[in-house]
Amino acid sequence: MKIPHARRSLSGLARCTAALFLGLCVSSLHAGHWALTGSVGVHDPSITRDGSGPYWVFATGQGIHVKRSSNGLAWADNGQVFGSGLAWWKTYVPGNSGNDVWAPDVRYYNGKWWLYYSISTFGSNTSCIGLASKTGSLSNSGWTDNGLVIRSTSSNSYNAIDPNLVIDAANQPWLVFGSWWNGIYLTRLDSATMKPTGSLTNIAKRSGGIEAPHIVYRSGYYYLFVSIGVCCQGVNSTYKIAYGRSASVTGPYLDKNGVNMLSSGGTVLDAGNAQWKGPGGQSIHGTGVIARHAYDANANGAPKLLISDLNWSGGWPSY
Repeated sequence: MKIPHARRSLSGLARCTAALFLGLCVSSLHAGHWALTGSVGVHDPSITRDGSGPYWVFATGQGIHVKRSSNGLAWADNGQVFGSGLAWWKTYVPGNSGNDVWAPDVRYYNGKWWLYYSISTFGSNTSCIGLASKTGSLSNSGWTDNGLVIRSTSSNSYNAIDPNLVIDAANQPWLVFGSWWNGIYLTRLDSATMKPTGSLTNIAKRSGGIEAPHIVYRSGYYYLFVSIGVCCQGVNSTYKIAYGRSASVTGPYLDKNGVNMLSSGGTVLDAGNAQWKGPGGQSIHGTGVIARHAYDANANGAPKLLISDLNWSGGWPSY
């Protein structure tokens, strides 16, 4: 359910140190949280990088909001993906309001950029996931509409929103998705069409809310990150980011205590703090950078972009 760094590398530290002498270093290495400036209002951010070039964030909003940063710190608006809603959206989600698009996910695979996104209405599982693609740089205009990926209706036990493209250790694509209802599902994708082939596998569920799945592969394990609790209520949001891991992309995903995420397991990574309420809608670039939104208690609960280094110790992630 949705609404609308400085890096720690030696080279990054050297750049920051050099900039200090010029009075230009605006970043902070404190706790690995990036010091962001500019246009940081966002919900459900998907973070990626165009090679060694700019960072990009795609987010929930009219036509999918796009933001760009040359260094990952200073962010500016960069238009939207869809100038108007696509006609076929209404076929599967008649109640969708025109160009309202949720929880996009952007990833480069096999020579193309792939953009998965959700069309739905709040509180309903009459939903669908769509796909667009493009070649070349993200700076180039124009996405190709690749149509419907998967849909859900009131007769399904799942909700077809919050997609995330997963590339396994054998370089094969999968799609993980889901929100509330019976939780999180995974399906194999055809590497040519990037659409499902085969059955769905339920990999996580939880009463009280689970959604926004994101899977990364690192050192022999697949890590499933989810948002648990309730979003979209400003400072009253109860979102938290939780995770588990598995030796297989299809699970079982167990938390640090060995509890299966199909049995409400999940180790909490981020529960927020006095200022930042309800962190979630997370996205991970590589395995070392995590973006999410949280509601700023110092700004009347406005959702804003947060980015941090994602550290690893003993096979488990932390900030």
